[in-house]
Amino acid sequence: MPTPTIARIWRGRTSRARADEYEQYLTENGVKVLADRALAVSQFREDRETDSEFITVSYWENVEAMSRYAGSDPRKIHHLPRDEEFLLELPESVQVLRITSAFRLFGA
Repeated sequence: MPTPTIARIWRGRTSRARADEYEQYLTENGVKVLADRALAVSQFREDRETDSEFITVSYWENVEAMSRYAGSDPRKIHHLPRDEEFLLELPESVQVLRITSAFRLFGA
């Protein structure tokens, strides 16, 4: 398996009351689709008093591989069809970071 050199990070918030429903929707319609294209994907959730934040991190071999999925502007958001229904605000971009070190991620 190629070594990831790029991480693409998406963040979104939903109401705490809809967090379980959104988690299932995001996993089925976003994360699983992304997992078919990226080297790996991690999804995180932080529940707070009134909202829940979701963070999805995808790992890519290089910018070119990520661009084949994300398009010519890898920071551009590709909203899921129901994101507007769930999210408190629609994110305007994703964060793209160069991985400078990684040690034994998930047994790798």
